Amino acid sequence: MDTLLLARLQFATTTSIHFLFVVVTLGLVTLLVGLQTAWLLTGNPAWERLTRFWGQLYVINYVLGIATGIVMEFQFGLNWSGLSRYVGNVFGAPLAIETLVAFFLESTFLGMWIFGWHRLRRGVHLALLWGVALTAYASAFWIMVANSWLQNPVGYELRDGVAHLTDFTALLTNPSLGMAFGHVVAAALLTGGVLMAAVSAWHLIRRTPDFALFRTSLRIGLVTAAVAVTLVQGFGFAQFGPVAQVQPTKFGGGPEADALVAEWTARFGPGDYSPPVLSNVGLGFMILIGFTLGCVWLLLPLLWRDWVIRLRFPLWLILFALPLPFVAVILGWIAREVGRQPWVAYGLLPTGQAVSGVDAGMMLASLIGFSLLLGALAVTNWTLLARHAARGAADPALGRPPGGRDDDARPEPAFA
Repeated sequence: MDTLLLARLQFATTTSIHFLFVVVTLGLVTLLVGLQTAWLLTGNPAWERLTRFWGQLYVINYVLGIATGIVMEFQFGLNWSGLSRYVGNVFGAPLAIETLVAFFLESTFLGMWIFGWHRLRRGVHLALLWGVALTAYASAFWIMVANSWLQNPVGYELRDGVAHLTDFTALLTNPSLGMAFGHVVAAALLTGGVLMAAVSAWHLIRRTPDFALFRTSLRIGLVTAAVAVTLVQGFGFAQFGPVAQVQPTKFGGGPEADALVAEWTARFGPGDYSPPVLSNVGLGFMILIGFTLGCVWLLLPLLWRDWVIRLRFPLWLILFALPLPFVAVILGWIAREVGRQPWVAYGLLPTGQAVSGVDAGMMLASLIGFSLLLGALAVTNWTLLARHAARGAADPALGRPPGGRDDDARPEPAFA
């Protein structure tokens, strides 16, 4: 067994599963901000019911997502000690900011929001949710700053064989950052929109009593998905130019790629410096899914009429489309991460030099253990989401008044 291959499989498993939680968290919190803001401005209790229903799903995903993130941090320390030693002074800076400034604040705001129902003024309670959303975006930003440095190392110098940060501004203006961050945010909004539309479609197919309520969330989800898929396509294709400049070997050969390979051969010795075919295959399928999801624009005028919704066929299309954004984000992550191989830090640190000196048996044991743990967390998450989503919006546990059932927990529609 190859230790390096096992370590890479473990990294792929942990980051991919964790990323599924991230896109749901980032997408749903944005929609929640809109729902609770509408409740504050209109005073309509229907918006509160929607906020509580979708907020409950958000909290479930967030809590279990934290656990997957902790597992991912463990595998960094266990399997990639060479990465920490060689580029930790640079790579660790944005990660530390993400943890201290973004993640801790986000968790604090979220805890106060969860336990602040019926205890805080509505404006203060909404401000907490805005804080959760803004810090979630800040967290995603700093993670992408760190990842973009691995894609295109900038603002550093080598001293005693170790990379040291010399220009923090260069991290923020990295050509590999801007469009990639926009692409991730748009993908998260697309995932959140499709998830909201699919769950709403399921309730409308079942003819649950809250028809008007889920008709509203269906439309919100579809509009969000339609706008987001356009942004996903725009940010996605806009990356090809900058990526070709900073990573000439990623999408094929050429004079620049050949010159770079010759330089690497002189520095690191002969080897295969072309990325695996898997990266381009994943990229192709991701683009195909992106164009397929673009058809959501065709559903917008149809679903604005109740008689079309009652036909059920468009609702089944939305329901069957639910896995597509999740598959697309994983394929996109594979294309981005695998495409820089055989480098951990592109052109600076080969993957083989970053892996820890752990024997293959120990690496295999950790791969199996982490995979089982992450798989259990993912299955638990989706089971809880499905169970609570199926219960409907009559009386979600989140935000329930002290002493019992919500007075607004009635089956009749709350929207005209």
